[in-house]
Amino acid sequence: MKPRQQRMLAVGLAALGVVLAVAFTLRAFEENMMFYVEISDVVEGKVPDNRTFRVGGLVVPGSIVRESGQMQVKFTVTDTKNSLDIFFSGILPDLFREGQGVIAHGSLNEDGQFEADTVLAKHDENYMPPEVADSLAKHAADKAAATVVEE
Repeated sequence: MKPRQQRMLAVGLAALGVVLAVAFTLRAFEENMMFYVEISDVVEGKVPDNRTFRVGGLVVPGSIVRESGQMQVKFTVTDTKNSLDIFFSGILPDLFREGQGVIAHGSLNEDGQFEADTVLAKHDENYMPPEVADSLAKHAADKAAATVVEE
């Protein structure tokens, strides 16, 4: 093979390697992407099919139900407009409590119930996940607008 052909072969193989690396990277991102879905959208049935997603809101006071000695817990999360029951089996974060912001990672089961794999709680009294804060602000504004229209 001539030196020019060797260089062209090397450039071609390098380009092929870059294309394959980009393809594998994009595929990995697609498989591991986690969507945030508002509680109102979940209630309306607007959820990604066969994928895990995140929901977030405030834990409704008095909604935490756990049998003594069991790891299974059920609680309700609200965005001030709609509420969603979340089922979780595991250890909840230390900062998890009623009235606090949480994000749950999971999916809907066959019965349409949200089963969480992971529950995250806010880490101090001044922080709320941006998605949850945006969702709560949006629904609070909708509620305020509806009140003004009724008057």
